Amino acid sequence: MSDYKAKILQVCNEIRKNTLMETLEIEYVDVGENFLIARMPVSPKVHQPDGVLHGGATVALAESVGSAASYVFLDGQSFFVRGIEIAANHVRSVKEGWVYAKASILHKGRTTQLWEIRITDEEDRLISQCKLTTIALPKK
Repeated sequence: MSDYKAKILQVCNEIRKNTLMETLEIEYVDVGENFLIARMPVSPKVHQPDGVLHGGATVALAESVGSAASYVFLDGQSFFVRGIEIAANHVRSVKEGWVYAKASILHKGRTTQLWEIRITDEEDRLISQCKLTTIALPKK
């Protein structure tokens, strides 16, 4: 499992190049049987003008990890994965450090998937709770 896990993380991190994920410095750090975890540094690059993590950057992290999880847990070679709806509740501010996004599957349908994405800080305190719906479209 360790080699398989390392390969999945390697592929996820390779597809970040020249994307918003690379700009935001999102990195995939763990994968399990039904989850994927990514992290993002909290720095002025992702701050609101008042110096706290911007909700839009948080949502970008959530959609990135949820979409990547769909790719990992579905047949990414046969389907395009697209986010079709995302909702976020921001409950705590962060000024620095790292935030972690854990995407867990709630519903794995043939066409649509529902993901719960918990964004936490380095002390595992809840920062945002997100829900992402993805759609798997066949590649032609």
